[in-house]
Amino acid sequence: MILVVSEHQRGTVTRATWEVLAAAQAFAGNAPIRVVVLGHENSALAGELSSAGVGEVLSAVHPALAGYTADGYVAAIQQVMTQVGPHLVLLPHSYQTRDFAPRLAARLHVAIVTDAIALEGTPEAPLITRPMFQGKLVAQVRPAQSGPALVSIQVGAFRADSLKRAAAPAPIRTIEVVLDTAEIRQRPEAPFQEAKQAVDLSQAERIVSVGRGIKTRENLAVAEALATALRAEIAASRPICDNGWLPMERQIGSSGQTVAPKLYVALGISGAIQHLVGMKGSRTIVAINKDADAPIFEVADYGIVGDLFEVAPAIVTALEKA
Repeated sequence: MILVVSEHQRGTVTRATWEVLAAAQAFAGNAPIRVVVLGHENSALAGELSSAGVGEVLSAVHPALAGYTADGYVAAIQQVMTQVGPHLVLLPHSYQTRDFAPRLAARLHVAIVTDAIALEGTPEAPLITRPMFQGKLVAQVRPAQSGPALVSIQVGAFRADSLKRAAAPAPIRTIEVVLDTAEIRQRPEAPFQEAKQAVDLSQAERIVSVGRGIKTRENLAVAEALATALRAEIAASRPICDNGWLPMERQIGSSGQTVAPKLYVALGISGAIQHLVGMKGSRTIVAINKDADAPIFEVADYGIVGDLFEVAPAIVTALEKA
């Protein structure tokens, strides 16, 4: 049996969770899938998850789970795992998972494999593919010890829209976990944001991203105009953010955010491997670059060899006329 640990923000299941559920479905074979949601009042979230084509939704409830804490999640998920006995536990590779999952694995004395991009084998003996050295290499690893391994799935490695929805809602079972609030050392606060304009690009459906080809900070207006016309978020490769032209939270790549939007427009981005690992899961990639040999064209679905300062405004004009 595969157990998926869901994640939610502001009362909504995250897209990364749907991607993990899609990964579970693609890998499970005949193995049953259950998904757990942690919180205090979970009825809406559990109802949302019940459409996901899983065998059962587990609602772990406790007042101490109203806000995320690492101690609370570790204790609660441990109790859920003890009750349902999964062979494999899948989680989104998010900041939250990276906070609590290593401690959970250490407490249970089980393996943890992070940032997985593919799963083979069976839930009892999974073969897990994960990138190494900022995506320059990939490794296939198999947990050595017995017990349910924890595996976090890289954002964008699986597409949320490939998830098979159920014809009828899955049953929902409430699990009342026992937590000692005195042992929860953290106190939940509002989710961290570096600035008011901070954005979770992993949730964006359309992204316009700029690279060195934009030349100057003032030229960002060209990309911003295209983003506005497409109703897209603006993002960048690392050099743009290092120069302070855009905030660091808008960086895409191995040292920034990993995204998988429906549309990714790359303006003046050459396509270094560090950037590609952050956006290669995009459904449709459009690259605009005057260098016909730029590596970005190797992953692009549509490539335009030309001057972005001519092409981007032309696209904006066409969109305004449409």
